[in-house]
Amino acid sequence: MCGIGGLVYARGTPSCAPDVLERMATALLHRGPDGAHFARLPQADLVHTRLSIIDLAGGDQPLSAGTGTLIANGEIYNDPQIRAQIGACHFKTGSDCESPLLLWERNGANFPRHLRGMYAIALYDTAQEELLLSRDPFGIKPLYITEFEGGLAFASEPGALLDAGLAPRTLSTTVRDELLQLQFTTGRETIFKGISRVLPGETLRVVQGRILDRQHLSPLPALPDTQPPLTEEAALARLDDALMNSVQAHERSDVPFGLFLSGGIDSASLLTAMARLPRPEKLKTWTAVFDARNAADEAEAAEALARGAQAEHRTLRITASMVWQDLPAIVACMDDPAADYAIIPTWFLAREASKDVRVILSGEGGDELFAGYGRYRSAVRPWWQGGRRMWRRGMFDGLNVLRSSGSGEALRGHAHWRDGIMAAEMAAASAPTRLSAAQSVDLAEWLPNDLLLKLDRCLMAHGLEGRTPLLDPVMADLAWRLPDTLRVRGDKGKWLLRRWLEQHCPAARPFAPKQGFTVPIGTWIAEEGSRLGALVAQQGCIQEIARPDQVRALFQAAAGRKTGPAAWTLLFYALWHRTHIRGLAPAGDVFETLSQSS
Repeated sequence: MCGIGGLVYARGTPSCAPDVLERMATALLHRGPDGAHFARLPQADLVHTRLSIIDLAGGDQPLSAGTGTLIANGEIYNDPQIRAQIGACHFKTGSDCESPLLLWERNGANFPRHLRGMYAIALYDTAQEELLLSRDPFGIKPLYITEFEGGLAFASEPGALLDAGLAPRTLSTTVRDELLQLQFTTGRETIFKGISRVLPGETLRVVQGRILDRQHLSPLPALPDTQPPLTEEAALARLDDALMNSVQAHERSDVPFGLFLSGGIDSASLLTAMARLPRPEKLKTWTAVFDARNAADEAEAAEALARGAQAEHRTLRITASMVWQDLPAIVACMDDPAADYAIIPTWFLAREASKDVRVILSGEGGDELFAGYGRYRSAVRPWWQGGRRMWRRGMFDGLNVLRSSGSGEALRGHAHWRDGIMAAEMAAASAPTRLSAAQSVDLAEWLPNDLLLKLDRCLMAHGLEGRTPLLDPVMADLAWRLPDTLRVRGDKGKWLLRRWLEQHCPAARPFAPKQGFTVPIGTWIAEEGSRLGALVAQQGCIQEIARPDQVRALFQAAAGRKTGPAAWTLLFYALWHRTHIRGLAPAGDVFETLSQSS
């Protein structure tokens, strides 16, 4: 995996100074610690930092063919098939990222339609002075842009644009309100004014430094009006084929890889599939557990699954002292903020796994494609049977913590924090069933802007590539054709995936009640409630939006089901604002950092 960045200019606009590119490369170095390379082209400058995964010796970028120059952050899983179709003699390297370049020579801006993989690609045509920016349909890999007078800049992370001085550290209060209420942000606009996302599946055509066209590629198949009925037995056979196909493609690597194993359905399914494939050495797996009272602990179940697959397994115990020591650094890696407390175990697991491997497979996407969340079952029920729409309430609704006037008025739920979700709901209204409509909302927003963003940033902070075999066109084509009864049955989501796991790994007990993988953040905060509450309450960014006395009370009551996540969100935001708006580096542990921030 890699980091990419660059600038394109309108004719007559001078190129940037070399130190701008150097600052961008420095900001992206954690994404590509194996070296930085630059290309200064007519009307464009490109930056690439490399994490070597495929063709370690010959895969440096930029890559060039004809009038095209490409830099990419991604993996193209159908690279072998593309090479066979085009002809190996046309390729100069063994890099899988050369395939998009040669496809572009043959198909122009439509080249992403032929790709199977995760990617953020920048491809500049010197003859046409045209830049194409393309992002994979699920949004696994990130890509951001900012426009300026005379041109456009892009990068894998907003932090690279900020550090290079290409965009100001100016907060969008509307997006901030959405972050506080949802714990993630939606749509095109980021929390930084002037910086926006290339949306999942988008390809932008930029000419003379301005966006002239946007094309979109959906991650989901177009379904016919009528489909022949699919029996459970036939669906299980198709799932087996699709899962093995995807896992085998995602294992392609010239460096060691492993698996994050939670003990849940998704990672257990990946482990089961991976165990069926030949490999020269033992598969490596990691599980996190939490040292806190009443914390869910699936370590024993995960270890048993790993033994059954003959994997080399390690369990990482995460303590409160570890969290308080490293939390400023954890939040600092989330420049595009997602206040999901799952960043904590993901970050620690990535740090541990990076000692042994460079690629991690993970189970993100199983809930969204196969309908695992309880909120889906609620969304499809009529209101008189307890049905409720998703994301209907904000994190702070009913807590009386946020200010009701001035800059915090929108935070009471009166204004716009739910606008992005509403837009996704409207776009999903044409889905064939209410269940698939609910899934579509999460596939458009929650998945790319929380789960995948968290995985990308936490792994890339440690020079690790993350791969998600459940988020693959082969898997999506199967999952989206399933009738609702093979997605949800009774109180069980992911019905077909559970049935497959029951057949191929009954030891996983896929129909048994699961403890879940909930981080005990409320318990940990409550143990330090008085100290943390006072520090968070005195931060200027918190006083703008919340009442200090209510903040202190919230932290002391953080052990509650509602109060814990709200306290965590304020703690996250206080640390995030210090790093990414004020531009201050972490200064020790969480207490030292907050003490120096007021």
